[in-house]
Amino acid sequence: MKLKFYVLDSDNHVVETDDVVVWGKFFERMENRLVGYTEITSEIYVSTIFIGIDHRMSDEGPPILFETMIFGGPDSIDQYQWRYSSYDDALTGHKMAVSKARAAIGQRVTE
Repeated sequence: MKLKFYVLDSDNHVVETDDVVVWGKFFERMENRLVGYTEITSEIYVSTIFIGIDHRMSDEGPPILFETMIFGGPDSIDQYQWRYSSYDDALTGHKMAVSKARAAIGQRVTE
C-alpha cells in the first residue's frame, strides 16, 4: 500500500496530493488542520483534527483522514478516539464526543 497525502481545499473538501512539499506547507498552520476544539473543563477537552494521511489499514473504502479524541476525564472516556473520511462526518463526530464527555462527568448537555 502506497502512502498517500491529502490536504483540504477552501471548502474543506479532501484533495489528494503526491507533492509532499504542498502537503507540508498545508500542515504548517494549525488552523488548516483543526476541525473542532472544545474545552469541557480545565482538565478535559475534545479535539478534532484533519490528519492528512490515510489511516485506513486496507485499500478498500475511502481514506480515513480525520480524528476526534477526548483528553482527560474519567477512565471511561479518556483517550476515546473516532476517525472519519469527511469533514462533515468529523464535525458531527466532534459534537457527539463533546456530548459524551459532558455526560460522563454529569455536565448538562445542551443543543
